[in-house]
Amino acid sequence: MVEYNSEIQEIEAQIAKTKYNKSTQHAVGLMKAKLAKLKEKQTTRGSGTKKQQGYDVRKSGDGTVILIGFPSVGKSTLLNDLTNAESKTAAYAFTTLSVVPGIMEYGDAKIQILDVPGIVKGAAAGTGRGSEVLSVMRSADLIIIIIDVNAPEHYDALLGEIHDAHVRLNARKPDIKIAKTTRGGLKIASTVKLTKIDIETIQVILKEFRIINADVVIRTYIDADELIDVIEGNKRYIPAITVINKIDLATENNVGKVVKELQADLAISAKDKIYIEQLKELIFEKLDLIRLYLKEPGKDADMKKPLIIRRNSKVSDVCSKLHKDFVAKFKFCRVWGKSSKFPGQKFMIDHKLMDKDILEIHLR
Repeated sequence: MVEYNSEIQEIEAQIAKTKYNKSTQHAVGLMKAKLAKLKEKQTTRGSGTKKQQGYDVRKSGDGTVILIGFPSVGKSTLLNDLTNAESKTAAYAFTTLSVVPGIMEYGDAKIQILDVPGIVKGAAAGTGRGSEVLSVMRSADLIIIIIDVNAPEHYDALLGEIHDAHVRLNARKPDIKIAKTTRGGLKIASTVKLTKIDIETIQVILKEFRIINADVVIRTYIDADELIDVIEGNKRYIPAITVINKIDLATENNVGKVVKELQADLAISAKDKIYIEQLKELIFEKLDLIRLYLKEPGKDADMKKPLIIRRNSKVSDVCSKLHKDFVAKFKFCRVWGKSSKFPGQKFMIDHKLMDKDILEIHLR
């Protein structure tokens, strides 16, 4: 572990002191590729293979949200505010020793909220069982980053650990296709103007990852870091909310300063239940949920209890959620609502649904 730390720190220092311009772009790109490979080796060795207890969580509800923060930041209190869970709380660090789930009911949705042990420096490399906590985070649909208003310096450290755990917050996966070939070298094409990286740097990075022959097509604006993420292929792109907690322990001026500095989404007091309802609404909106009403053939639709699904879901996603055999037995469906051109229009399983659609599924 020490050997990797030394090399990582050396390369990070080199990158920090190298002024980025066209003449240094290739060198910086190569250093970033080497740095990514070293961090991957460090994470793999640090996490080990032995399975720990207390971190298996079965996903339930219409979405899964995880509370991430340093120890004693107020996650357990917030979980109790949001849900019917009873997470042990105390005014000292490391109170939560396992994942504590709860269900938040908002509107027609039931959203799973997870309270996990606090993150510490070096978590992504396995410190303080951090790799296990971060592995739970990777399966979440939304991450809530909780920062103590009196410790805003924790924010960058937390983002660093999340980044090293291969999670990219509030970002979409770059549209890059890399098809390895047996010969012909690297053939790179782009449908957009490359402003942050040039063809030569792309080639240097690909070769560092031992990709010598490949057809590469780039359809989005990228930089070296985003290219490396796609090459490694182990990143998760998850939406996130930044919440400042414990505003009851700070002045209004200081709260405003921290919110502006961190570009936080909301400032709350979990202890005094201040702005908790606003946080619930924000969670619902960030999960991007929509309502779907189901209808049996020959019967009226059930308009009282909607099925909650993610925006841009297809009929296949609904079938999978309703029953494991529905996809295999699917014949066709009819839809009433925004996603249909006329009431009861017939569609196949790949049809994309919209909010308040009425869906009638026909099985073989």
